[in-house]
Amino acid sequence: MTKKLFLLDGMALIYRAHFALSKNPRFTASGINTSAMMGFTNTLLEVLKKENPTHMAVVFDTSAPTERHSDFEHYKAHREAMPEDLAAAMPYVKRIIEGFNIPVITSDGYEADDIIGTLAKKAEQAGFITYMMTPDKDFAQLVTDNIYIYKPARMGNGIEIMGVQEVLSKWEVERVEQVVDILGLWGDAVDNIPGIPGIGEKTAKLLIQKYGSMERIFENTHELKGKQKENVENFKDQGLLSKKLATILLNAPIELDEEHLRIKSPSKELLEPVFAELEFRTIGRRVFGETFTVTGGGALQNPNQQTDLFGNPVSGAAVSSIRKAEEVLVEEINEKTSDFKTIHSTEHNYLILHTAEQRKQLITDLALQAAISFDTETTGTDANNAELVGLSFSWKKGEAFYVPIPENQEEAQRIVHEFKAVFESPAIEKIGQNIKYDVLILKWYGIEVQGKLFDTMLAHYLIDADTRHNMDFLSESYLNYKPISITELIGKKGKDQENMRTVEVEKAGEYAAEDADVTLQLRDAFTPILSNLNAIKLAEEVENPLVYVLADIEKEGIRIDEAGLAEYSKELKHDIHRLEKQIYEKAGLKFNIASPKQLGEVLFDKLQLDPKAKKTKTGQYQTGEDVLTALAPKHEMVQDVLDFRQLQKLKSTYVDALPLMINPRTGRVHSSFNQAVAATGRLSSNNPNLQNIPIRTEKGREVRRAFIAKDNDHVLLSADYSQIELRIIAEISKDEGMMDAFIQGLDIHRATAAKVYGLSLDEVTSEQRRNAKAVNFGIIYGQSAFGLSQNLGIPRKEAAEIIDNYFIQYPRIKQYMHDTINFAREQGFVETILGRRRYLRDITSANATVRGFAERNAINAPIQGSAADMIKVAMINIHRELKAQKVETKMILQVHDELVFDVPKSEIEQVRPIIEEQMKSAIKMEVPILVESGIGQNWLEAH
Repeated sequence: MTKKLFLLDGMALIYRAHFALSKNPRFTASGINTSAMMGFTNTLLEVLKKENPTHMAVVFDTSAPTERHSDFEHYKAHREAMPEDLAAAMPYVKRIIEGFNIPVITSDGYEADDIIGTLAKKAEQAGFITYMMTPDKDFAQLVTDNIYIYKPARMGNGIEIMGVQEVLSKWEVERVEQVVDILGLWGDAVDNIPGIPGIGEKTAKLLIQKYGSMERIFENTHELKGKQKENVENFKDQGLLSKKLATILLNAPIELDEEHLRIKSPSKELLEPVFAELEFRTIGRRVFGETFTVTGGGALQNPNQQTDLFGNPVSGAAVSSIRKAEEVLVEEINEKTSDFKTIHSTEHNYLILHTAEQRKQLITDLALQAAISFDTETTGTDANNAELVGLSFSWKKGEAFYVPIPENQEEAQRIVHEFKAVFESPAIEKIGQNIKYDVLILKWYGIEVQGKLFDTMLAHYLIDADTRHNMDFLSESYLNYKPISITELIGKKGKDQENMRTVEVEKAGEYAAEDADVTLQLRDAFTPILSNLNAIKLAEEVENPLVYVLADIEKEGIRIDEAGLAEYSKELKHDIHRLEKQIYEKAGLKFNIASPKQLGEVLFDKLQLDPKAKKTKTGQYQTGEDVLTALAPKHEMVQDVLDFRQLQKLKSTYVDALPLMINPRTGRVHSSFNQAVAATGRLSSNNPNLQNIPIRTEKGREVRRAFIAKDNDHVLLSADYSQIELRIIAEISKDEGMMDAFIQGLDIHRATAAKVYGLSLDEVTSEQRRNAKAVNFGIIYGQSAFGLSQNLGIPRKEAAEIIDNYFIQYPRIKQYMHDTINFAREQGFVETILGRRRYLRDITSANATVRGFAERNAINAPIQGSAADMIKVAMINIHRELKAQKVETKMILQVHDELVFDVPKSEIEQVRPIIEEQMKSAIKMEVPILVESGIGQNWLEAH
C-alpha cells in the first residue's frame, strides 16, 4: 500500500478559510464568527474523504524568532495584524485538529515552511508520496517526483496539484531549485523580502532562463544594461540575502515518526463539544453519520451497517448526504446543536378543530383579541399556484388551534370565508413569519387581510440584516426551541417530496399549530429588541406596510409577449449560429464552443494566445469570462466567443425561460419580491429575477420588450428616480457644491467634470464627463485611485489627481466619509436617513483588508439604504393613494430605482402626477428629487 503523507500549512489554510467567507461570514447565535473553523474543517474532511491519506500532520509557526529574523530584522515586519475574529478562531481550530487525532507540529526557531520541507524530504527517503497542502508559492522549490504541492479548492476553482512538470511550466524554469533564485530576485511583499529593485516576476524569470542562477547573473553583470545593470550590481548583497530568506530550510529538528503521523479515527468526546459550541450540526453528521447528536448515545454498532468515511455506522441517507466541501461551505449549515426544547419536552395545548361549532367558538375568541398569530399550510411554495390545506392560530404562548381545509374547493372556500371578518378586521393586528405569503394565498380565497402587521422575519431582518431569518433558526436562536422539521412531514426536496395535503391531519395540525405559537413568541422576543434599536418606526411604517403592497404586486403579475419572445428566440438562435460560423472560420476548425476543454485547446494549444495559461485540477485550460476578457485584444475570435456565451445565456435564462414561468391560473408572470435578502435594504426578486435582466447591451434590453401592457386599452408606465444615490449623498453630506448643482438642475457629471478639471460647463469633453461620472459613482463604493484607473483605463497617477481634485471641490463629501467611518467605529453601525442600521463588526479590525471592506460598507450603506427606504415609502404611499382614488391602475414591478404600472389609457393623466409626486416626496430632502416617467405598450418603450 502506498504511504501517502499530507502536511498541512496550518496558518495559511486557516487564513484562506476565513477570507473565503469574508463577504458572507458565518456566525453562531452568540456571535462567534465561525468562518475559519468551518472552512478549515470542511477542507480537512474533503481531503480525508477524497485523497485517503495514510499519514497527516498540521504544521504551525511559533512566536519565537527564526534565523531569518536574525539575518534581516525587517523580515515579515509589514505583516498586518491578524483579524480579531481569526485570532479568536485559533483555539477552536486547534481543538478541532486535536479532535481529529491529527498531530500538530511546531519547532521554535523554525517556520512551518521549514518543518514541512524537512519532513517532506525525510518522508521521501522513507518511501512516502508527500503532499504539501498550502496556497504558498514558495513551496514550489521543494517539489520532486515524490513531493507535490496540493492547493485545495476555493471559490469554484477545483483543487490544483503541482508536480515537477507543473512547477517548471508555471515558473518557466529548467530545474525546480531555480524557483528560489526567482524569489530572491523578485522579492516578496508579504514577507517583506526586498529582492532587487526594479525586478519583478517577469524579469526575474527571463534572467534565470538566460543565466541559470542568481550567482551566475552577478558573474555576468557586464552583459546587463542601464538601470537594471546598476541595480543588480548595487543590490547584490540584498539579492543574495533575499535568496537565503526565501530558501526553505531542510534541517528543522523534527523526526519523521510514522506511527505518530498515521491517520486515526476522530474522537467523538473531543469533537462533540466544539461542534456544539460552533453550531456545526451538518459537519457533525458528515463526521459521525446521521445519528450524530451532541447529547451522547452515538450511532448504534452494527457489523453489517454502512459506515461513514471514518468507519462510523451511518444510514443510507447519510452516505448520499456526504457532499463536497465547497457545496457544504455555501449552504446554511451552522445550525444550533445544543439541547433545545422541543414539542415533546414542552408543555403545550394544540387543538385540531374538525367541526363547525368548534370553528365558530374559535372565531368568537379571535374577534376578541387585539393581536393574533396565524399561519397557512398549503400544497406548495408558490402562493399564486397553491391550495390551502389548513389554518393555524395562536394568541397565547403554548396554545394554538389548527383548522384543516378540505381538498374540495367549494367546501374549502366556505370554511375559509368563516374567518373573513377576523382576517379583514382593521382592529386586529396580524402576526406571521413571512406573512406576505399568507396574505397572498388568502387573496386567492377572496380575503383581503387588513390591520397592522408584525412579520417576525422582517423584524429580525431589521435587527440583524446579515444573518438568516427562517423560523427554525430564529426559534433556536431566540427561544432555545427546535420546531418540528418540515422534512419530517413531507421528506427532503426532490421528486419524491410530498406536500402537506398527504400528511395525516394529526401531524399536520401539531406542526402548523406549533408554527403559529412559535411565531407569537418570536414577536414577544423581538419587540423590545426593535425598541432598543430604534427600529419600531421603520418596522411599523415601512417594512410591515410594504407587505400589503408587494402581495398586491405579486398577485397582479405582468403579461408576457409569448409570440414576441418566440420570434426573438429565433433571432438569437440565428445570431448564435452566425457567431458559431465566425468562430470556426477564425479558429480554422470546428469544435464544441460550449466545451471549456475544447475551447481551451483551441485558444492555447492551436492559437498559442497565452503560454502561461492556467489549468484546472483536471488538466484542462481555464476559460472563464475573466480569462477570455483579458485575451480579447489578442485575437478577435475571443470576443466572438464572449458574445456567443452572452447570447446563449440571454436566450436560455430569459427569452426561452420566461414563457415557462407563466402561471396557468392567470396567464401572467408573477415575480416574487423579497424584503429580507439584501443587507442594504433593497428589494430583490426571483422567478424571474428582474434585477438581473441585462440592460447594458442592446440585445439584453430587448428582453424588456416582452413585458407588455394588459391589453390594447392599457399602457405600461415606468417611473424612475434619476441619480438618486448621488442626490442622497449630496443631502447627507450637505456639500454645497453638489447640492447647488442639483438645485440648479445641472448635468451632475458635467458639473463635476467642470469643477474637477477647472473648466466651464461648455468646455467639458465627453471623456472628461465619463471620468467624472465614474468618480461620482465610484466614491459611493469607496473606490480607490487604483480602482478608478482600472475602471477608466488611465494611469493611477491621473486617477489619483482626479480624486484629489474631486475632494477639493466637494470637501463635505470627504468629511462625510471621514465622519461616517468614525461614527461606525464608535457605535458599531451606520444608519440611513430613516434609521435603518447596518452593523459593521469588522470596522475596528487591525487587519487592513478586513477593516477596509467594513469602511467601504460604512460609506455606502447609508446611501444605498436611504435609496431603498425612499422607494419603499413611495410604494406604500402610491399604493394607498391609488386605492383611495379607486382607480384601476396597478403597480406591477419594482426594479432598483424604478416602478412600473399597468395603467388604463383613460387614467394616465390622473395617475401619472400622483406617482411622480409620491416618489419625489417619499423622504423630505433639501436636494430636489427628479423622477422621470415614460409610457409605452411594453416596458422597453416605457423606460
